[in-house]
Amino acid sequence: MLSTAHAGSEKVGMLVKTSLVDYPGHVAAAVFLHGCNLRCPYCYNTDLVTGTLPEDAATYDEIMSHLEKRRRVIQGFVISGGEALLSPWTPQLIHDARSLGYLIKLDTNGMAPGKLEALLQDPSLCPDFVALDVKTAPDKYAALLPQKSFDEQGRKALADSITESIRLVSSLPANRREFRTVLVPPLVGEQDILDISALLPSDASWQFAGFRNDHCVDPLYQNVAPYLSTETEALLALAKKNVTGAALR
Repeated sequence: MLSTAHAGSEKVGMLVKTSLVDYPGHVAAAVFLHGCNLRCPYCYNTDLVTGTLPEDAATYDEIMSHLEKRRRVIQGFVISGGEALLSPWTPQLIHDARSLGYLIKLDTNGMAPGKLEALLQDPSLCPDFVALDVKTAPDKYAALLPQKSFDEQGRKALADSITESIRLVSSLPANRREFRTVLVPPLVGEQDILDISALLPSDASWQFAGFRNDHCVDPLYQNVAPYLSTETEALLALAKKNVTGAALR
């Protein structure tokens, strides 16, 4: 881990001081760390994924000062991204926030299963709750990277990464995990729902979100029409056949 003294005044990420939606069942603060190993074409957090941290990004000291001041009001601390498992700050953030009594939630895209496993196996760093974004069926993950050309071995490696992360998160108790999928028409259709549901525990909390076709990383996705409500309901019903906890958030 980085020392707190080293972290100090360096900008770490965008701090949301109070959130009622980022940690199920808890009032929380959240930090969104910079950098991602995916380029989901529909992503609207363009600055976090591709740009540099803005001037109003919080330093490590500012994050910890806020958590210290709010520890009697806020119960949870969410570490998100970008992709939180790529950041050198993540272990230190978990350690220092936990020392203040916070419950820790980690958001991850599942593309670094080795780093995820290392956290889960370390009692001092294991998050209290993990939310895993499952973007699409494993065999379609090549569409989510900057380079679109992959041989069969490369495609298999991507599919294996998300499949392994699903396995790791599934090993947690049901009240400590959730899976999330954005209903993007080109990437998530009926067959994709079936392929994903076959990998999830039947007792999973599988949270769906609607697609927003604005400020997308790939401008072409701003021309993609979101699913109609009837289409969304049909996909949700399909998901519920195998995963009863599927829901639209």
